[in-house]
Amino acid sequence: MATNLAIDDRLLSKALRVGGFGTKRATVNEALREFIQRRQRVDLVKLFGTIDYDTKYNYKKDRRAR
Repeated sequence: MATNLAIDDRLLSKALRVGGFGTKRATVNEALREFIQRRQRVDLVKLFGTIDYDTKYNYKKDRRAR
């Protein structure tokens, strides 16, 4: 999908340098991947404390039973 974007040239140049990428396309693609991963981690952190677990569960005992 071809898309024209107005991207800040200074930011893109700095990202190219810092990331060590050879092309603008590779730089933008990696930035998008990192953005998605970071947002997914934030969503995952929101689940902490919302899931009940059995404090008496013994994972070592269950592992030996297999």
